[in-house]
Amino acid sequence: MVFSSVVFIFRFLPMFLICYFAVPGRMKNVILLLGSLIFYAWGEPVYVLLMLFSTFVHFALGRGIGAKRGRPAGRAYLAISVIINLLLLGFFKYADFLIQCVNMLFKTDIPLPGLGLPLGISFYTFQIMSYTIDVYRGDVRAQSNLLDFAVYVTMFPQLIAGPIVKYRQVEGELHNRTVNVPEISRGAKRFVIGLAKKVLIANNLGVLWEQTASMEYSRMSILTAWIGIIAFALQIYFDFSGYSDMAIGLGYIMGFKFPENFNYPYISASVSEFWRRWHISLGSWFREYVYIPLGGGRKGMGRQLFNIAVVWLLTGIWHGAGINFVIWGLWFALFLILEKLFLEKVLAALPKLAGCVYTWLVVILGWVFFSLDTPGQAVLYIKALFGLNGGDVFDSQALFLLGEYIVILVISALAATPLVKMLENKVKSKGSGYSVAVYRFCEKLFIPFLLIMSIAFIVEASYNPFLYFRF
Repeated sequence: MVFSSVVFIFRFLPMFLICYFAVPGRMKNVILLLGSLIFYAWGEPVYVLLMLFSTFVHFALGRGIGAKRGRPAGRAYLAISVIINLLLLGFFKYADFLIQCVNMLFKTDIPLPGLGLPLGISFYTFQIMSYTIDVYRGDVRAQSNLLDFAVYVTMFPQLIAGPIVKYRQVEGELHNRTVNVPEISRGAKRFVIGLAKKVLIANNLGVLWEQTASMEYSRMSILTAWIGIIAFALQIYFDFSGYSDMAIGLGYIMGFKFPENFNYPYISASVSEFWRRWHISLGSWFREYVYIPLGGGRKGMGRQLFNIAVVWLLTGIWHGAGINFVIWGLWFALFLILEKLFLEKVLAALPKLAGCVYTWLVVILGWVFFSLDTPGQAVLYIKALFGLNGGDVFDSQALFLLGEYIVILVISALAATPLVKMLENKVKSKGSGYSVAVYRFCEKLFIPFLLIMSIAFIVEASYNPFLYFRF
C-alpha cells in the first residue's frame, strides 16, 4: 500500500483517521499501532512478524542498556542490539549479492535464498539502532512502555521510506501530543503537496526515464542521454521528497513533528552542500553514529579523509546490494575528499553558478550508476552523454522526447528551486494590496486543485512506483 494509491487515500486513511480522532489521549497510540501493523501487513503479511520481533527484542535490550549503562553488561546489551540489527539487514538485503560474489569468485554453485526485501527494513533498523545507542550514551531514557516503543518503531507515515526519525525527536510526543485544527490543516496541505510532487511530477518524469533507459545506449544521441538522466535526477527528487512531505504532513495531522528531509538540494554550489540538503535524516544519522564516533575531523586531515571514505562506502551499501551502489558511494566520497583538500576553496572563489554547474555534473554522473543495474550499463550511458559512443548530438528521437516532455521538465526544474517560495514570501511581505488579495484567493483554490488533479492521475495511471521502497 503506497500513499499515492486509491486504497490508501479513500479506504485506509479515512478509516484510520476516524478511529484516531474518535478515541481519547493515550488510546491514540493503540490505534496508531494497530493502523501501522495493518498498513505494513497489507503488502508484507509475513515480514510484519520480523518487525514485531525487532520491536520486542530491542525494547528489552533498551531496558537492559538503561539499567546497566556504563557497565560491561550495558555495553554487551548494546553490542547485541547493533549486531542483531546489522545481521537482519545484512541477511535480507545482501545475502543474495554476497552469495553471487562467492559463486563468481570461487566457481561454486551455492543456491540463493531468494528472499524478498522487507519493506522499510533499512529505515526501521537504523531508527532502532539510534535508540539503543542514545540510551547507552545517556541522551535518552530507556522507554518503559512497550506500546510507546512499538509505535516509534512501526509508525506507518515514515515506516517505509523515512525520514529516519531519532527516538529523542519524538520521545515527548509518543507520550503526550497535541492534535489541533491548525496542525491538521497544515499537515493536510503538506500531504497534498507531497502527493502532487509524486503523482503529477515524479511519475511523468519516470515514464520519460523508463523510455530512455530502455534504449540502446551505443546508438543514443547526446541530447537523448541528457534528457533521460536529467529526468531521472528530477524524478528521484520529487519521488522521495514527495514521500517525505506526505510523511511529515501525516505526522502533523497526528500530532508529531518529523524532521525535514530535503532543502532544495539542486541549488547547491558544492557536493558537500548537496549532501547537507539531500536526505538530511540519513546524512545526520551517518554523521552522528558513524563519522563522529570514528573521530570526525578531530584526529587530523588523514583520519578525516578516511572517515569520509568509510561513511560514503557504507552510504552506498545502505542503498542497495550491488557494485553500482558501492561505486556510487565512493564516487561522492572522492569529490567530498577533494573539496576537503582544496576544491572547496577554489569553488568559494568562483561565481556560484560555476559551483552549481560542477555540482550538477557530479550528481548527474552519480545518478547514472545509481539508476542502472550494472557498472557496464552505467559506463555505456556516460559515454553516450559525451558522444563517446559515436552517437549524434541530437536526432529525431531526442526532438520527439523534448517536444513531448519539455513542459514537465521546465515545471519540475523550476519547482526544484526555492523560486516559487521566494515569490510567495515576497507577496506575503506586502501585507495588503491587489497582489496579496489575488494570492489569498489562489491559495484557497490551489490545494484542492492539486488534490483533484492528483486523484485523477492516480485513477488513470498505471505507472506509480516509489523508488525508495527498494532501499
